[in-house]
Amino acid sequence: MSTFNDRSLRACRSEQTDYTPIWFMRQAGRSLPGYRELRKKYDVLTLTQTPELAAQVSLEPIERLGVDAAILFADIMLLPIAMGVDVRIVDAVGPIIDDPITKPSDVAKLRPFEASKIGYLQETIRLLRSDLKVPLIGFSGAPFTLASYLIEGAPSRTWTKTKQFMYAEPEAWHLLMETLSTAIISYLKTQIKAGAQAVQLFDSWVGCLAPSDYREYVLPHVQKIFDGLEGEHVPRIHFGTNTAGLLQDFANVSAEVIGLDWRVDLDRAKLIIGNKVIQGNLDPTIMLSDTKTIEAGVDRIFDSLNSRQGFIFNFGHGVLPDTDDTKLKQLVDYVHAK
Repeated sequence: MSTFNDRSLRACRSEQTDYTPIWFMRQAGRSLPGYRELRKKYDVLTLTQTPELAAQVSLEPIERLGVDAAILFADIMLLPIAMGVDVRIVDAVGPIIDDPITKPSDVAKLRPFEASKIGYLQETIRLLRSDLKVPLIGFSGAPFTLASYLIEGAPSRTWTKTKQFMYAEPEAWHLLMETLSTAIISYLKTQIKAGAQAVQLFDSWVGCLAPSDYREYVLPHVQKIFDGLEGEHVPRIHFGTNTAGLLQDFANVSAEVIGLDWRVDLDRAKLIIGNKVIQGNLDPTIMLSDTKTIEAGVDRIFDSLNSRQGFIFNFGHGVLPDTDDTKLKQLVDYVHAK
């Protein structure tokens, strides 16, 4: 009898499961003690580019928390790095690009993606698949989020340079998005070929756009990505933050699963999304409170669902670094018992 726990995959296909599967974005790293010990010795890029270490970080939440899926420990900037972008990741700041895109001719500097550039990531996936008893999720940053880093040169909360470039240079913008989308398809296909059993597209910053701008400048490229992965026969998850105002368009892609942040009620989202599977959407900050408050937050989510079929429990964004991992374990057990 197989001991493989495929509940999260079955939920992605909207099949019945005996309990609601749960995993956490950014569960690999950040708050867990094993990861923190490794970070005393290694920077983030070294960890992600060393297969044995990246596999170790990816496995820790499975062993400590009992979640129903693993997510590859990587960084969304690994794809731009593979395309020739010089990236530094500064602690407490994030990705820094000293030579950002400032004019249309800079877009042509991006090199086509080649799978050989991420051999370390493929090896990490192979190592994980040999050990895991739950599905492995691969991922990529979405084209808008990657473009925002490439143009801003650093994390932003206004994305002024990104939107200015988008409005002022629409031809170059669409070329940039086309270049990134083509690379993302190949990047995710490479992960799937190595053994990833589902993939998630993260659009962390797209919520800064007006719905009409999203439809014009972003949606066609995102549609292309999901259409390009259709023949891979793995679940595709589309996640974004602050997308409540974009939800109808955001969900209008060929992904099986729509990941939601905490800014939208699931019953309202379900009316907009229709028959797609929902993933979400507990505010990760609630984990800094007491157990009673956490369980009440979980109860509200379940109470808003007419059916638990086609639902995957997750946070509405990533695990916060100050989260107590014993509370994460308690949350997993509580969701499993509901």
